[in-house]
Amino acid sequence: MVINQTLTFSTRGNGHLIDVTSQVSGILADSGIRNGILTVFVVGSTAAITTFEYEPGLIKDMTELYDKLAPVNKHYAHDATWGDANGFSHVRAALQGPSLTIPFEDGSLYLGTWQQIVLADFDNRPRQRSIVVNIIGE
Repeated sequence: MVINQTLTFSTRGNGHLIDVTSQVSGILADSGIRNGILTVFVVGSTAAITTFEYEPGLIKDMTELYDKLAPVNKHYAHDATWGDANGFSHVRAALQGPSLTIPFEDGSLYLGTWQQIVLADFDNRPRQRSIVVNIIGE
């Protein structure tokens, strides 16, 4: 069986990190599928999906890492294409990736005790973000 469902989030942009674990787990619970894989995919080229322990210290650490890898105040060739000054957000999203696949058994995601599913919005402005949750299993 295959199920697709979309979640929508209002984000602040500028590296806004959102724990979406409970919403994704809720979709799995409502699906009735007990065993399989679940993919979380964010639509758009300036956002990403990852996992980490969603707590203030690590949120700060991740924000600092993104700032070092793709600083906001650097010139990006992409900025000249559209003039929207968000080249850094495309680079950050490409490095992190748009999706994550998680196996599950007996209706429970194989996530570690301190592992959450996180939406990262890197754009330079607030956005409405859509996440597609794809469940394949039995």
